[in-house]
Amino acid sequence: MTGRLEGEIALVTGAAGGLGSAVVRRYLAEGAKVVAADLRPGPLKELAEALGSPAELVTVAGDASDWETSKEMVEAAHRAFGQISVYTSCVGVYDHNVQFSELAGDQLGAALLECWRINVGSVLVNLRAVLDDLAATRGRAVLTGSYAAHAPGGGGVLYTSSKHALLGVVKQLAHELAPTVRVNAVSPGVLPTVMTGLGTLGQGAKDAVLPGTEQALPLRQIPTGDELAGLYVTLASAADTAAVTGTVLVADSGLLTRGLGSPSGGDEL
Repeated sequence: MTGRLEGEIALVTGAAGGLGSAVVRRYLAEGAKVVAADLRPGPLKELAEALGSPAELVTVAGDASDWETSKEMVEAAHRAFGQISVYTSCVGVYDHNVQFSELAGDQLGAALLECWRINVGSVLVNLRAVLDDLAATRGRAVLTGSYAAHAPGGGGVLYTSSKHALLGVVKQLAHELAPTVRVNAVSPGVLPTVMTGLGTLGQGAKDAVLPGTEQALPLRQIPTGDELAGLYVTLASAADTAAVTGTVLVADSGLLTRGLGSPSGGDEL
């Protein structure tokens, strides 16, 4: 029995993170050849070694928001496998829910640029680099949204605005690139991963799951990256979602049904 992605060549960015590595594993299991890209060469090497360094996997270390790195990813695919038919972005940076009133005015511009460059700009730069391949293969783009792309409270204004913008990217590019390329996204809620903070604000990396999080979710369950990876496979498949573009699959453990309860934040201004 062949996998759902047999014969596909996929580029996955943010591949060494909790979600990205799960997507890479699942794509390989479903028969795809994968170019895995990440900013961090160490974790990228560890991922390849954990998978047994299969011939169906090549890695590229570099900044996904950089144009030259984006071209290098595509060239690596061409050298190893051929034209890319699936582009998947799992790149992301978080603002650790920093409140707007806590942002110094002289920090705001740089922090905004960093957050949007990574969360939105990397997708646009990557997609422009891979567009000819996707057009030639009638390919698919699968992006990563967030609960914060649909409602407030899932991050600060920098992160939330960037994820709302990503939904605009999905819809506009689905409109522009149809019928040749399909563009969709998955919006996870809480995941057991480590979220990188904004360097311009001096933020480090923190665990995404806080104590008590599970009890705050309507489904009382925090999905693993492996559990969400199947949604990416579905959107990456040429056959399973052939009539789907401009769509976001929300996998937030039911958060949008109830929201994140919190008192008014303006009382302390």
